[in-house]
Amino acid sequence: MTATTTTTAPAPSSLPEPAPRTGARHGPSTLRHGLTLAWRGIVKTIHSPEALIDVTLQPVIFLLLFVYVFGGAIAGDTSAYLQFALPGVLVQTVIFASAGTGTGLADDLHTGIFDRFRSLPISRSAPLIGAIGADISRYATSGLIMLGFGAILGFRTSAGPLAIVASLLLVMAFAFALCWVFTALAMVVKEPRSVQGIGAMISLPLTFGSNVFVPASTMPGWLRGWVNINPVSKTADAVRGLLLGGPVAGPALTALISAAVITLVFAPLAVFLYRRRT
Repeated sequence: MTATTTTTAPAPSSLPEPAPRTGARHGPSTLRHGLTLAWRGIVKTIHSPEALIDVTLQPVIFLLLFVYVFGGAIAGDTSAYLQFALPGVLVQTVIFASAGTGTGLADDLHTGIFDRFRSLPISRSAPLIGAIGADISRYATSGLIMLGFGAILGFRTSAGPLAIVASLLLVMAFAFALCWVFTALAMVVKEPRSVQGIGAMISLPLTFGSNVFVPASTMPGWLRGWVNINPVSKTADAVRGLLLGGPVAGPALTALISAAVITLVFAPLAVFLYRRRT
């Protein structure tokens, strides 16, 4: 006689339930994941003193060099030139700081951290949102340092707190738009240092080919045409108007429209290149 072994299936109630999915891929979770990674970027910057050079020491060096080396020759008086140059140098240093977004992303791609992000149950866009969110704090830090150090040197403004905040927000909005350009650049280069080199080729013509350091009226006609339509010039004019008095609405509107166009073009491009690469 052959014994028959009968296997009894466990009751449905005893079966383990599948673990719930966490980390939605879109909606509010995208913002939450992005803010978490933004905090990661801020902490990383705080613990890397050399990463703060471009938003702390660099603005001070630029201001000292241009005011005290070139100020006497350009304006005849360093104090008068400080009043003209500081709003422009504020724009320049924050634009230079925006290149750090692309450099940081290129470094993360090179070290493989995005492979780890891809394995986590988080939104695909969260790392980009986090990187740019962290840099917003760098833009604000750079602007505050510039205004504070300028006040020590003798920069005086009759603007109220709201106008000062508005000038910082305007500069940060334009730098935010440019950081999408550097983000897209980071997605197509192989080495982080390449972002710095190519980024300088973008930043230098924008900042030095503007009215940041000298009035456009002192330039030759062929260069003046570019300077007058350069969005950096419009941003500098709006910041000067807010801090020192003068036209604000026209330059500010042009600067904001330029920032919006740059963002609308390069933000989708950066996201597309990021998804294709990761």
